Amino acid sequence: MNRTVRRQLVIVGIALWLAGASSGVYAQKTTITIQASQPGKPISPDLFGVFFEDLNYAADGGLYAELIQNRSFEYSPTEQPDWNPLSFWEFQKRGNGDGSIGVAEMRPIHEDNPHYALLTVRTPGDGVGIANGGFDGIPLKAGETYEASFWAYQAFMGIMWGRGDNSKPMPVTFRLETKDGEVLAEAKMEIKGREWTRFSTKFTPTRTVNDARLVLLAHEQGGICLDMISLFPEKTFRNRKNGLRADLAQAIADIKPKFVRFPGGCLVHGQGIHRYYDWKDSIGPVEQRRAARNSWGYHQTMGLGYFEYFQFCEDIGARPLPVVTAGVCCQHAGSSPNWGQEGLPMEEMSGHVQDVLDLIEWANGPATSKWGAKRAAAGHPEPFGLKYVGVGNEDAITPIFKERFKMIYEAMKDRHPEIVVIGTVGPFASGEDYDNGWVFAKELELAMVDEHYYVAPQWFWDNLQRYDTYDRNGAKVYVG
Repeated sequence: MNRTVRRQLVIVGIALWLAGASSGVYAQKTTITIQASQPGKPISPDLFGVFFEDLNYAADGGLYAELIQNRSFEYSPTEQPDWNPLSFWEFQKRGNGDGSIGVAEMRPIHEDNPHYALLTVRTPGDGVGIANGGFDGIPLKAGETYEASFWAYQAFMGIMWGRGDNSKPMPVTFRLETKDGEVLAEAKMEIKGREWTRFSTKFTPTRTVNDARLVLLAHEQGGICLDMISLFPEKTFRNRKNGLRADLAQAIADIKPKFVRFPGGCLVHGQGIHRYYDWKDSIGPVEQRRAARNSWGYHQTMGLGYFEYFQFCEDIGARPLPVVTAGVCCQHAGSSPNWGQEGLPMEEMSGHVQDVLDLIEWANGPATSKWGAKRAAAGHPEPFGLKYVGVGNEDAITPIFKERFKMIYEAMKDRHPEIVVIGTVGPFASGEDYDNGWVFAKELELAMVDEHYYVAPQWFWDNLQRYDTYDRNGAKVYVG
């Protein structure tokens, strides 16, 4: 996309100096005195940070380094009308090969990853299989290493398959190739047995391309079940497994943010009360994470989950600032006929409150605690040092919201008074929700609230003194 930015640079100081020099007028000597013993007002060391939300493929297909789209066959028409579990996969029949590809869910890797591909081979030919071109083509660099992997087991095909021998391994070719079929790297493997097994290899492509695809071909009569077909650059940010794109993550690191707010945004409270972002779905082995439709109308694998967010924050020296739903959905996305804000049923709120408390234990608890042990099992026995938690995002300040927010807030202050809870004062910098939000924040004596702006650039110039009149003894402001 080409962007043209026109700037008018008015260099007032130089212009005045030149005018003065030409007329024989010179600047007077000026003395500036610095009193080091009388410092000015302290500036928060956490003043500037970044906000990350999986919007416009910012995670899958963006910061998350996975190069395969729909790797676990979980795409759904509920995300896009023309999507299905085989979207972005192409069935391959090479050299008179014949067979079929379908989707099954009887014996998944994990109940939270229910769909997988069933590949059947009737006539092997030069191979029967599937191919994936990633997100508009897979970019590869010559000489760099990529880790390719998949989960598989042999499917029992029954007597209808004639000469198919279920006791023999299924030989497969796993390769990178161009869209024209030029092989860039490949490996030969054998799939044997009726239990899910992870297979992996490393590829070093022979040349640089931007439109590669990952191909898996089977070479004997029979069938195999496939899931979690993946391709990662070996070089991720800080070389983390299941990591982030090195270039994009480094660009964020170079900003030197003091905090990272995640995972949203509107993504947090979701479209409909039972579609909110559940942090527990985003941790653990990637093949056991529950993928879902996100608030922006497409798929989120949860591959970039809470562990990866917290680890990234630690890697770049930023504080994590996770945001959890306040027990209400977005006021523009309810499931009622006229949409509108809806609240989680009160009988479910105690479970949601516990989820928030569990998040704090997962981040800060000892490795011997229930949730701290899960963090340690992921490779981080030391606590992450969580300090801030946002509750709610741009919510309408209604009785439904206030009742649920108060439940969460009081439980957090009772169990974890060390955590700074960041409230919300609605989606705009003024108006009814803003006013009601500040009244509510003062009632609860919140330590901090989140103000958001959807305004023209001139507004910021006109409001340079906005915070000069804020109560210095009241809630601080996270400027979102």
